[in-house]
Amino acid sequence: MKLAKMSWSFKLSAGFLALIIILAIIIPMFSNLDPNGFDPNCIGEPAAPSIRHIFGTDDLGRDILLRLIYGARVSLTVGLVSVGIMIFVGIFVGTIAGYLGGWVDELIMRFVDVFMAIPTIFLILTIQILLKPSIYNVMFVIGLTSWTGVSRLVRAEILSIKERPFITAAYARGISHLRVLIKHILPHALNPIIVASMLGMGTAILTESVLSYLGLGIQPPHASWGNMLENSLSFMIDAPWMAIAPGVLISLTVLSLNFLGDFLRSGLNPRESK
Repeated sequence: MKLAKMSWSFKLSAGFLALIIILAIIIPMFSNLDPNGFDPNCIGEPAAPSIRHIFGTDDLGRDILLRLIYGARVSLTVGLVSVGIMIFVGIFVGTIAGYLGGWVDELIMRFVDVFMAIPTIFLILTIQILLKPSIYNVMFVIGLTSWTGVSRLVRAEILSIKERPFITAAYARGISHLRVLIKHILPHALNPIIVASMLGMGTAILTESVLSYLGLGIQPPHASWGNMLENSLSFMIDAPWMAIAPGVLISLTVLSLNFLGDFLRSGLNPRESK
């Protein structure tokens, strides 16, 4: 399907995300720099941005730019894996509900309604408190608590698609239900899933940052945008660069993903892409 004309916001967002991804891959792969390494001259007192340390250092003498790059790996990994889990569970639940219909659909949707009535952030916090904080737990918890919206989207699409003439014709030709579902129904339901995955990735990155900020996510000394923000609390007045750098990166990354999601929503909508 033809996408809408690329806007300046799309180009800037795509360029920014591409830069973050490239740096997060190339620097750790081809560099021996240690994000936990410290400058002996900056220990105990955060150093302001300079030629030697472009974004300055933290109170332990660690280079903030380097830690931001390594933190990007964490954020992108959490976003991708969490969205993968979210999409898988959402498609599975939504497909069963939409395709089978009847009392199965009613039962599943009531369960989804109950699940959605629970504030997601409180559910995530409760689970994280019970579990040992780690990147793996963060990814699974975010993924397993954010699939409900996708399941409703998939269900709605399947309820609409399965009544169309080409699906009836496929049944008339003797094609099995499973093959019709996989080859004819699900491919036509991908558009909203793609948009939801892009928006969901931004939400996952933001949630991981909140958890790390609260001490329930990625644990020090591993670099994370969230725990870098938490570490900057004591130096907000004397060393504001410690909070500005990760805060701006989180905001720009989530904003860029939202712009891309909005572009895909418009571009994949046949009414808006004309």
